[in-house]
Amino acid sequence: MAVYEIVLVLVGLAIFGAVVLPRLLANKPMSFPLIYVAAGVVLFSLPLGVEIPDPVEHADLAERLSEFVVIIALMGAGLKLDRPFEWQSWSNTWRLLVVTMPLTIVAAALLGTSVLGTLLPTAILLGAIVAPTDPVLASDVQVTPPTEGLDEDADPTEQEGEVRFALTSEAGLNDGLAFPFTHLAIAAAAASGASSLGWIGEWFLVHVLYEITVGVVVGYLTGQVIARVIFRGPVTTQLGKVMEGAEALAATLLTYGIAELLHGYGFIAVFVAALVLRHYEWEHDYYMDLHDYAVMIERIVMAAVLVLFGGAIVGGLFAPLTWLHAVVGLTLVFVVRPVAGLVGLLGTSLSWGERFVVSSFGIRGIGSFYYLAFALNEATFEEIELLVAAEELWALIGFVVLTSVVVHGVTANAVMDWLDHGRDG
Repeated sequence: MAVYEIVLVLVGLAIFGAVVLPRLLANKPMSFPLIYVAAGVVLFSLPLGVEIPDPVEHADLAERLSEFVVIIALMGAGLKLDRPFEWQSWSNTWRLLVVTMPLTIVAAALLGTSVLGTLLPTAILLGAIVAPTDPVLASDVQVTPPTEGLDEDADPTEQEGEVRFALTSEAGLNDGLAFPFTHLAIAAAAASGASSLGWIGEWFLVHVLYEITVGVVVGYLTGQVIARVIFRGPVTTQLGKVMEGAEALAATLLTYGIAELLHGYGFIAVFVAALVLRHYEWEHDYYMDLHDYAVMIERIVMAAVLVLFGGAIVGGLFAPLTWLHAVVGLTLVFVVRPVAGLVGLLGTSLSWGERFVVSSFGIRGIGSFYYLAFALNEATFEEIELLVAAEELWALIGFVVLTSVVVHGVTANAVMDWLDHGRDG
């Protein structure tokens, strides 16, 4: 069997679908992430001679693929946000980050220890993995592309919708802010049995204060430098016109690479850089080129990851899944996140319907894959793997993501249309 040629056909189909499916599925109760997962299930069920993907066996590949699609999605999310970066106008975002996210982590950790019987480090890891709202799979509930319908004199919350803004900005920031809790789980695993708690202070100084600060500073400085280069003058050469928008990919890779080299949080750096880029030249049409290029790359790589996810399901990803795992997974999606979201949004100006939508559409996705792969690839986490098999964690997280893809994918368009019509009316 000509495996190489078959792989080329599959990749070609994935790219073609990434271009065509969004047009075909517009305003329909179906998401193209769900189509890709289904396509992966079908394709890898055929006797094509292609190796079935296994995220446990190929943990490095799982980490790098998911990492790449998340950072590209973070750039696209940041470029969408037309609202000025002000404390008050971002108040709902801070609530989701400071209240909802920690509550989600604590609730997930409690489920891990009390229901699944995991040790505390594994429970903390479970909370960190399921806490972030995914910037990749949440495109249906995010704000519109940059400069679309922008009116400088209008109230920004009325232009883009507070629900869409809250979900987009939350997805942009909490993927990076889940990192300290992942490191907390890793540090707790390494310190198992230790009598001293000094490692907690080291974790806070390094993985909270230092790495977040580095991420913010690198993102701001890199965004400023790249913005000055991009907007210093119009593109005049034919080659320059052909490459328009590619700076979004360059900015993503440069920012992420520099932040990681300095041991900062690259996810935070990329999102901050995107915000700096977006606000450098407020109404410039070139933002559409930057945004569209980032989204194009994101969708292509996302398609590959989701097809592989479907293949992993065929390969037995859910084999270790028990009914107890399934109950915990459903609780995380339908109870923990919605309740934590509602608590975080208490006292806001949002209606109860809007609060429920923001709380319920904290989509779990590829970011969760990344955090799980990252944690299990850490040498200091091997102690946990002896007690809780990596296969069980992948089965649980895979089930959570699949549930989120199905439920949120089918309902997103209808719910957001209802909200948009209500706001316009």
